[in-house]
Amino acid sequence: MEEFIKISKEQIIMAFVATCIETTARYLGTDYSEVYNRMNKVGMIENYILPNYEPLHSESREILAERLIECLENWEKEL
Repeated sequence: MEEFIKISKEQIIMAFVATCIETTARYLGTDYSEVYNRMNKVGMIENYILPNYEPLHSESREILAERLIECLENWEKEL
């Protein structure tokens, strides 16, 4: 019988955050570490992605990337 590994909701959400960063980087044509640093600088992970996990994770990758890029660029303008 196949054994399944159970992961916590927190682990699922953190995997989603990683997907957000990687997807955004792919759409911007840049390295994921650059996108992480940009998002981290403006507080986007803690103040946008995590609190909005439920609505964001139901979006297609294309729509998600568009929203994240728009948010990132707008928040960077505020600095």
